[in-house]
Amino acid sequence: MVKLFEKYPLIIICLIIAVMLLPNLETIQVTIMEARNFITAREMIQDNNWLLTTMNGEARYEKPPLPTWLTAISALLFGVKSVFGMRLPAIIMIMVLACYSYKLSKTILTSSAHSIINTLILITSFYVIGITIEAPWDIFTHGFMMVAIYHLFTFFKSENTYWNHAFFAAFFIGCSILSKGPVSFYALLLPFVLAYGFSFKYKNIKTKVLPIITILILAIIIGGWWYFYVRLEDPTTFAAITSKETGNWTSYNVRPFYYYWSFFTQSGLWTIPAFISLLYPYLKTRVINLKAYKFTLLWTLFAVVLLSIIPEKKSRYLMPVLIPLALNIGFYIEYLIRTFKTLTDKRETIPVYFNFGLIALIGIVAPFLLYFQFANQLSTNLFQFILFALVVFLLGLAILSQLIKKEIRTVFLLTTAFFSAIFLFGLPLVKTFTSDNFKPISRLLEENTKSNIRLYNINHISPESIWQYGEKIPRITKKANVFGFPTDSEFVVLANDISQKDQDNISKTYVIEQLGTYDLNESEPNSKQYKDRLISKYYYFKKK
Repeated sequence: MVKLFEKYPLIIICLIIAVMLLPNLETIQVTIMEARNFITAREMIQDNNWLLTTMNGEARYEKPPLPTWLTAISALLFGVKSVFGMRLPAIIMIMVLACYSYKLSKTILTSSAHSIINTLILITSFYVIGITIEAPWDIFTHGFMMVAIYHLFTFFKSENTYWNHAFFAAFFIGCSILSKGPVSFYALLLPFVLAYGFSFKYKNIKTKVLPIITILILAIIIGGWWYFYVRLEDPTTFAAITSKETGNWTSYNVRPFYYYWSFFTQSGLWTIPAFISLLYPYLKTRVINLKAYKFTLLWTLFAVVLLSIIPEKKSRYLMPVLIPLALNIGFYIEYLIRTFKTLTDKRETIPVYFNFGLIALIGIVAPFLLYFQFANQLSTNLFQFILFALVVFLLGLAILSQLIKKEIRTVFLLTTAFFSAIFLFGLPLVKTFTSDNFKPISRLLEENTKSNIRLYNINHISPESIWQYGEKIPRITKKANVFGFPTDSEFVVLANDISQKDQDNISKTYVIEQLGTYDLNESEPNSKQYKDRLISKYYYFKKK
């Protein structure tokens, strides 16, 4: 298996991602960020809004359109109702990110085995996968930027000036900007440029000034033309949205400078190895390539510091840090694979036994705990649970057995398999825990079409509801305490809530009847995950 991996690394990496993520791609409910993006992609197709992008018929210029274009193209192939089709491009971008992380590692280290370790750590770092549903456009901007970084590294390290690498770098930097603005330029590329300068130095830089200028100009043109176009076509709306977005950087989700200091925990299974990999005094004499280790360490730390400077902070903004961090963790794992059998210092061995022993214990114990805690729910999907329990139990035993034998290479591979098994066999169990109060609106469009009645919304219903409905739900606005109702003599309305005062005023003109309530929460009402914004009350309005 190892030899096959080293012979066809990129194919195997893509296959692992495909097997891990594609079979259950439609299992998890569409999130708020996904819903916004998917609605925009749907309206690109339905309304031909490929440049002046919309969400629910209203201008949406907050995000540039490249990921939405790719998602819309996938939707054309699989259908605009297909969650699989909508999510597929993000999974392909994980493959792109993984492949170019491998290629960059191979260029730096010239070792296939070490580069495979780095890449497996990357694709099993929890937030690298999680970002595809929490903030799906992030994987596009960072995936494209990783392609650009690979070409930039090759360009910088070569003694000659290779214009092909310069052009590729420019193109993919532009694609990154066209995916989410300057986010990845700041959080991934700038730290890379700084780390490269400190670690490898910029040799023969005078001969590369012209290509570097060309890269910047082309990247700005490729990444910025859409912003320029929208600014010309819809200046008022564009200016208002831009002002709001830039204002958020200093006034929205403001956190202290040290908010990101626990960034290594975002790597999930690799939290302890991630922390140890950051201990330069410990690892500097143990890594196989000190200059490359300094580079990945500085790249990681520069990214954290630059993100910490910005007042607005969210956990998901740390996702680009996990890319150099995965390469950094790889140095520690490679050291363990090489030397663990001969290590006698308990200060070195105890963290390893604790980290992988804990993962093994979770695999062995979790199936029993799940069953005793949720026996009634799991009985409805017993075969899937038994399959999941058997796989993670056996993997837990295998990890423990190989750890006792000090076979760290095998332990590492089994750990990546354990992570993959959770997604492949565990995700189908999610629907088992869906609350009884869950009531989607996916059939409402068909019902309203048969009744020949229009649906509107009041008080900003959730994007998830609009996505589920299947088409635009026009918003009824309120100005100076007066609603701008449509001319229809009768219509239906979805609203998160309509206050009693508003209902009393509306009742002077309309007969109002509440027909029901739709609840998109899959968790119980007493759960912390329960969100009031996912509740929509359904009203019938008829003019008196």
